[in-house]
Amino acid sequence: MYAKTNPQAGRLTPRQKRIFATAAVAVILVFGGLAAWGVVAHDSYGASAHGCVNVTLPNSTGGSTLHYCGSQARSFCQASFQSQDAVSLRARPQCVLAGLAPGSPSADPSAGASK
Repeated sequence: MYAKTNPQAGRLTPRQKRIFATAAVAVILVFGGLAAWGVVAHDSYGASAHGCVNVTLPNSTGGSTLHYCGSQARSFCQASFQSQDAVSLRARPQCVLAGLAPGSPSADPSAGASK
């Protein structure tokens, strides 16, 4: 009813249009920048490799990530191949990917020292 009594109520001035256009461009640039960052950013918890182990486990709040490198990864993998619990069973393929399976050269820290 107000628009009928005041014909200018539904129209935007050129200044208001410019402000809305600027705000829309800014929002699009922010979301575009976030999307580009998400695509090219380095994932520190990527695939297990080079002596680092990443294991994703189901958890009460969705999921949990275990991340170990170096001596922690070696001891974690040794324990996972000696046990039969759910975490160990999920960790074994990741230990193999990281080269920390039993019998692999990088699984034994003394193997590199004797060469």
